[in-house]
Amino acid sequence: MPKSTKNAQQSNWKKWLGFGTGLLLVVLLSIAAWWMAKRIYAATLPFGIPGKILEFPIWAVLFGLLGNVILKLSNLKEFVKPGVRTEFFLKVGLVLLGAGINLSLMVTAAGGAILQAFIMIASVFFFTWWLAKKFGLDDKLRAVMATAISVCGVSAAIAAAGAVLAKKEQVTYVITLVILVALPIMVLAPLAASAMHLPDAVAGAWFGGNIDTTAAVIGAGTIYSDQAQQVAAIVKSTQNALIGVMAFFLAVYFSARSGQGGQRPSARMIWERFPKFVLGFVAASILYTLGWIDGGKGSALEALKNWAFTLAFVSMGLEFSVRELKNMGWRPVAVFLLATLFNTVLALGVAWVIFQYLLPIQLAQ
Repeated sequence: MPKSTKNAQQSNWKKWLGFGTGLLLVVLLSIAAWWMAKRIYAATLPFGIPGKILEFPIWAVLFGLLGNVILKLSNLKEFVKPGVRTEFFLKVGLVLLGAGINLSLMVTAAGGAILQAFIMIASVFFFTWWLAKKFGLDDKLRAVMATAISVCGVSAAIAAAGAVLAKKEQVTYVITLVILVALPIMVLAPLAASAMHLPDAVAGAWFGGNIDTTAAVIGAGTIYSDQAQQVAAIVKSTQNALIGVMAFFLAVYFSARSGQGGQRPSARMIWERFPKFVLGFVAASILYTLGWIDGGKGSALEALKNWAFTLAFVSMGLEFSVRELKNMGWRPVAVFLLATLFNTVLALGVAWVIFQYLLPIQLAQ
């Protein structure tokens, strides 16, 4: 057997062994992360904060980072790299995410929630997009951050990242900021609403339009009142329904900008660069809306979605680069905090005008 052929076979064998080892490592770390998330979910944190605010993505990333450190110390990171398939797991999770989003919600939800969703998403997205440009952030990071803050936090960040092909470090960065900032706001927002004597509907709409993660929104509403929780859930769910729309337009925009030499890209070029999984997301949403599939709460498809995202987040942690994070510097944090402040103030004003004057609703006591 020629030496070159023998070397090629050994290289292929090593690659497949690395793929299997890497995939096994991702699965084991995902199981550990899911176990930890379940234990914390049922617990009560200090100051009465519900453990479910620490959603499974943060545990998956943390366990991935732990594996990252171990692999670096053992010089095995490159060996297992073929089995760390972040993009694949992410795209599978995103398609399954669409299987739980009912597009008819935009028609059946309260009119005030729909109006608020459009005002908040448009205003906060473009403000964050503009502010991030002033701070000199990368366009893909701008897109992920603007979508996360304006729509619904973690899920929106994931969808936007897939649509614009953002770096893994950028996704991890934004998700970490979303969860860390949502935790104190979940506690402080109800206290502020109480101090301002906000009506239940206004307070709930404020929580739903301001707080980035669904768990934190429900937590804030629960702290304030059952009625506030109902409105908060409707407002947040209405914004969630627009994830696919945002991802689609971002994908088209970034695909169109990928033309070379300043030439206007052709429809064929846009199609070639367009991330096809977005179409799967939309198709799954349509099938769910028609009642042909069930990816809602407690379904098998929802469980598969959560596992796909867990595998993706663990993979992100394994591939995380401290050097890339340092290169981002303090500016993304400043943009995120300033945009969140803008979101908080605007959401309060919009919620007050819509639910107190324009489209007040009657809540069951």
